[in-house]
Amino acid sequence: MSAFPCLATAGIRKWVNGAFTFTPDGNPLVGPVRGLKNYWVACGVMAGFSQGGGVGKSLAEWMIHGEPQADIFGMDIARYGAFAANREYLRQTTGQFYARRFVMTFPNERLPAGRPLKRPGAYDGMSAAGAEWTASWGLEIPAYFAPMGFREETTLKRSNAFDIVGDEVLQVRRAAGLVDTTAFSRYAVSGPGAEAWLDRLLACRLPKPGRAKLAPMLGPDGRLKGDLTVLNWGGGEYWIMGSYYLREFHMRWFEAHIAEGVSIADISDAMSGFLVTGPNARRIVERTTHQEVSAAALPFMACGEFDIGMVRARVARLSIAGELGFEINCPATTHSTLRETLLAAGEDLGLAEIGYYALNSLRLEKSFGIWSREFTQGYTPGQTGLDRFIAFEKGDFIGRAAALKERDAGVSRRIATLEVDAVDADASGFEPVWSKGRRVGFVTSGGYGYTLGKSVALALLDDDFAGEGTELSVHIVGVERPARVIAASPYDAEGKAMRQ
Repeated sequence: MSAFPCLATAGIRKWVNGAFTFTPDGNPLVGPVRGLKNYWVACGVMAGFSQGGGVGKSLAEWMIHGEPQADIFGMDIARYGAFAANREYLRQTTGQFYARRFVMTFPNERLPAGRPLKRPGAYDGMSAAGAEWTASWGLEIPAYFAPMGFREETTLKRSNAFDIVGDEVLQVRRAAGLVDTTAFSRYAVSGPGAEAWLDRLLACRLPKPGRAKLAPMLGPDGRLKGDLTVLNWGGGEYWIMGSYYLREFHMRWFEAHIAEGVSIADISDAMSGFLVTGPNARRIVERTTHQEVSAAALPFMACGEFDIGMVRARVARLSIAGELGFEINCPATTHSTLRETLLAAGEDLGLAEIGYYALNSLRLEKSFGIWSREFTQGYTPGQTGLDRFIAFEKGDFIGRAAALKERDAGVSRRIATLEVDAVDADASGFEPVWSKGRRVGFVTSGGYGYTLGKSVALALLDDDFAGEGTELSVHIVGVERPARVIAASPYDAEGKAMRQ
């Protein structure tokens, strides 16, 4: 929210065509307005005169062209769900915002207002195991698992949780980790028109029954609208999976492009799950089911229905950690039961619960991008490397013409992997990258690669400086550190571990 009144002019009121209810002073009551395409505006987020020019430019582009040139998700009402309309939630979070308006928030600081609100089914069990929680879109997510009584110190540098996170990373690499995947969004797609609709909506070639694929989703201008996973369960039933906090954003896009004979439902609160990942993952899952989960029966990027203990689950061979992985999806009511089943099966095989801080390090060691960092509405497939998942040769899909144009013309900047000579702090995002005093890009995300024993980062660089071996530098907490471009996926570059 802002200290400045909303720009609720008569023109904007006419433009949104009644999409908002207005208070007597002319300000709109902000709420979800899916189904109105792009004809909505998040009026209560203006940061003041310093950003007024950029806000006005983006708003004008939105009204005239249907899409702003920049990624302005930070002003998109889809960044909230219906949970945020609650009076007590608003009281707590608004009070926190104004109290901290000019106070530094540290990268590892987890603010308390409006929490806990939504909790995974196994919340109590994970809390008892030492889970330190962070939150996304109102949902509690385990950051890491620490000894009872531990308190992380807020800092711009490596915190006292550094070694705790490192132990989780290394446990995944040498044995197995268990990750709560409640924070994955899930959308069920079915109906006689589902296949044709998905084929037009997504830029990839659709998977065959029993298979999954990484699925870039583009806007008409060829820029990204999603980095998703599409799963074909067979019988005309599909799932789309993505980031939990993008649920309103993606449902608005889906509904704006819906076709006859297609049914889509957001089942994110009805389904939950865990990822079992690491070299011992298969041995653990085998102990819980009578069904075959060998590499031949369930290869990489395959999916199907399985009995995991007493839980009827939908399992997919996917991996964001770069290791052998089984994403096990279950009804939210059986989340706690599934956790207990898997922990019991992996007790003597080194299975450890891990949080999203460790998962971030694991994916950085594989150069795997994530939304809002390497992938945003402001970037294109060619810049981010997602073009390798686009089926240019298939029939028409949203954004195909623009994507083909980019493919033929090439890109002026692209994502590259950096090794940074960091000492006591790691890049986290938006740090400038330099070449002999010239800024040639910025870090999109970074952290410590515990398996590598090195600080690593992903960065969007001018193409001339994105080649392997290029010597650069990165400013981290005010200190310029030497860095260099290295080959993508510094851990297990051939991807053998996750395909075993």
